[in-house]
Amino acid sequence: MPYIAALMASETAAGRNFVHRIVEEHNASGRFGGEVVTRFPPEPNGYLHVGHVKAIALDFGTAEAYGGRCHLRFDDTNPSKENDEYVDAIQRDVRWLGFDWGKHLYFASDHFEQLYELARQLIRDGHAYVCELSPEEIGEYRGQPTRPGRPSPWRERPPEESLDLFARMRAGEFPDGSRTLRARIDVDSPNMNLRDPVLYRIQHVRHHRTGDAWPIYPMYDFTHPLSDSIEGVTHSLCSLEFENHRPLYDWVLDRLGVHHPQQIEFGRLNLEYTLMSKRKLGELVASGQVDGWDDPRLPTISGLRRRGFTPASVRAFVERVGMGRKDDATVEWALLEHCAREDLNRTSQRALAVLDPLRVVLTNYPEDQVEHFELANNPEDASAGTRSVPFGRELFIERDDFREDPPHKFFRLAPGREVRLRGAYLVTCQEVVRDADGSVVELRCSYDPETRGGDAPDGRKVKGTLHWVSAAHALDAEVRLYDKLFSHPRPEDAEVDWRQAIDPASLEARRGCKLEPSLAKAKPGDRFQFERLGYFCVDPGSAPGAPVFNRTVTLRDTWAKLAARGEKRS
Repeated sequence: MPYIAALMASETAAGRNFVHRIVEEHNASGRFGGEVVTRFPPEPNGYLHVGHVKAIALDFGTAEAYGGRCHLRFDDTNPSKENDEYVDAIQRDVRWLGFDWGKHLYFASDHFEQLYELARQLIRDGHAYVCELSPEEIGEYRGQPTRPGRPSPWRERPPEESLDLFARMRAGEFPDGSRTLRARIDVDSPNMNLRDPVLYRIQHVRHHRTGDAWPIYPMYDFTHPLSDSIEGVTHSLCSLEFENHRPLYDWVLDRLGVHHPQQIEFGRLNLEYTLMSKRKLGELVASGQVDGWDDPRLPTISGLRRRGFTPASVRAFVERVGMGRKDDATVEWALLEHCAREDLNRTSQRALAVLDPLRVVLTNYPEDQVEHFELANNPEDASAGTRSVPFGRELFIERDDFREDPPHKFFRLAPGREVRLRGAYLVTCQEVVRDADGSVVELRCSYDPETRGGDAPDGRKVKGTLHWVSAAHALDAEVRLYDKLFSHPRPEDAEVDWRQAIDPASLEARRGCKLEPSLAKAKPGDRFQFERLGYFCVDPGSAPGAPVFNRTVTLRDTWAKLAARGEKRS
């Protein structure tokens, strides 16, 4: 993929892609025999979001850059929160982004038997024991970062006794929470993760793949290093929150004497005006405050896809953020929109659409006459060709494109003013028609038949250009105007109740919008630029011949304006 090469070039030049430098050092020293194997290990307890795209791009991109491979491995060790819906969604999203794991699809549950035997080895070697403290008691005994822990009363339990109890735990003899398998490391360690962490807990919960075969499940800090080892991973790339877990990662592998990958941490990606917690996103879905995991206001990959973002634009966004090591970057939403506009401007077909229609009657245009104008499908791409758009005596324009008493620098339609109808004619407003309440319901205008195509042969200048739709041919449609879900840029701040920061105006569904007739053939997922309005995508739930359009972004690009002025952005 060309963007991966660009990523490497830009990040290496800036000295930021430290992961690639580490890989190159390993290759130069002969560690791992020059092999590069990475993995993307999501837990199937929710949908992936844009923050995961950084990890996906880094995992798959690093493997590709060095001729290696990247595994997709599901960390399915917490069955109470996991199901096949999430497994399918994650695979669909990773493929949509343009990545493929080939035959290397794995589940932590593939390794359950082997993990169990390795846990038994730790017990036999005196590195693990069965503990009968409750979860609350374990927390109390572990102490605090400023206070040392205390050893469990069962810490010196003989290996033979722990082996017997561990076998009985597997056989399902004990209730949830009554026993755990813990590592014997250091109850006084300044690193809380090393204070005899739990390796296995009892959970009588049906697993989405193994059914009722296992009443005990390994913890992530035990599963993660050993799954990496079993699968031959060389570079285990993790977000920065796992930095303090690396000593435990190394301890497990060293005590068992197995293949030892290198764990490397990188900064997480956070995005303004949204949440990056699957738990909180799941709460929004469960409460009905959004329309499922693919609600276009959510930062989930499926939500971005439904909203009309392209894979290229999402990947470009991650490239621009970079692969920094020591910071969890919080990025402006405007940058994500900017990346979408850049790609959609190149790839989207243009169309005429009126979202708040005001009727215009051309009084001097023949009543039964219909003309067709050839308009470019994409001025950025001549190969996209043209389309034929019908034009008649009655039209619709945007209500905001008319003012009876126009303010200064308002160059659109007003009484007595001439404007250009995009690609058609110059027209002049002559009369305003109102209803019984005094609201403007119709404009009566005249057109200049000598200006076909929108230019005056006498060279007179007309500043205003309006988009329009023929009333006789218009497609009635619903258009959903999506905006940011939250009104606060950082809804997870301690001073903000994120539930109260939801913006009720984040979705406006407009019915009775008027669209050019060619859009009746638009299929789910098709993307368009509605001229002068923004970029829109056909919603996947649209019925044949009756497309519903979701707004991706407006045309106004604040990020590009800031960049042009050289202003700093957080």
